[in-house]
Amino acid sequence: MATKNDDEESGKKVKLAEHTAIKNRDMVQKKNRVSVWVKRSTLEYEEELRNLQIELIKVQNHVKTCGLRILVLFEGRDAAGKGGTIKRFTEHTNPRGVRVVALEKPSDREQTQWYFQRYVQHLPSAGEIVLFDRSWYNRAMVDPVMGFCTDEQNKRFLKDVPLFEQLLVKDGIFLFKFYFSVSKDEQIRRFDARKTNPLKQYKVSCVDKMAQEMWDQYTIKKFQMLSETNRTIAPWIIIRSNDKKKARLNCIKYILYNLDYEGKVHESKLKPDPEIVISGIDELKHMEDNLLKPIELPG
Repeated sequence: MATKNDDEESGKKVKLAEHTAIKNRDMVQKKNRVSVWVKRSTLEYEEELRNLQIELIKVQNHVKTCGLRILVLFEGRDAAGKGGTIKRFTEHTNPRGVRVVALEKPSDREQTQWYFQRYVQHLPSAGEIVLFDRSWYNRAMVDPVMGFCTDEQNKRFLKDVPLFEQLLVKDGIFLFKFYFSVSKDEQIRRFDARKTNPLKQYKVSCVDKMAQEMWDQYTIKKFQMLSETNRTIAPWIIIRSNDKKKARLNCIKYILYNLDYEGKVHESKLKPDPEIVISGIDELKHMEDNLLKPIELPG
């Protein structure tokens, strides 16, 4: 999108902050205003996102009133869109009742503890929603691929985690597990875009290149993770995230669609797109059918 005056002459494009287009859609022309062209899809996205964020506020109020506990795990490859979705989820919610957990690498002391110990202390209390930006599933993909754990530790984790999550769910925690699936070409495109964006320098990492070089190893670990940890009581939900905006909207929709809360809009407005939201079982079947054709495998 570009402004009609200055930037049209210079050839530059100006990226507007999210919600700017819909906020100014009905404004009248004045001397101190500049005309801006935006895509119709941008307006549609911002309007739908706003409606979903209103629903999230209803959910938070319901969670607080009823003393519920909601836990959402966001997993996936680097640059898959996890952080962007979490940002939209929490944008207008009350930070007193919604927490984001993004842990650093374990300290020397934490490395001597039971693996799940440092995560347990961040689980939601009554009236809370907790979002994990990467979680204990580091031990399923990142750690074994990068050599941060042994094969034995990885295998033990895959056997233990279904039991751990079963305890959480049976204790009353609403658990959502999302895996954001991005293609190899889209991942490298996003890596390159980060390098030139001064606002995203914190996302640039020396492991970006390794994420591409070790793509196939990550795919194998993803298959093992889904095979061992996709359970009826705690299923995986795959989010196709090559289109960031669709991924964000449909991830939020899935949560809203699967929760009952006061003032909920008709479910037809919350039904996720089946092309974007895939069950763990269907993802496993797709991967099994294409194991000998890596180019057909999703990220």
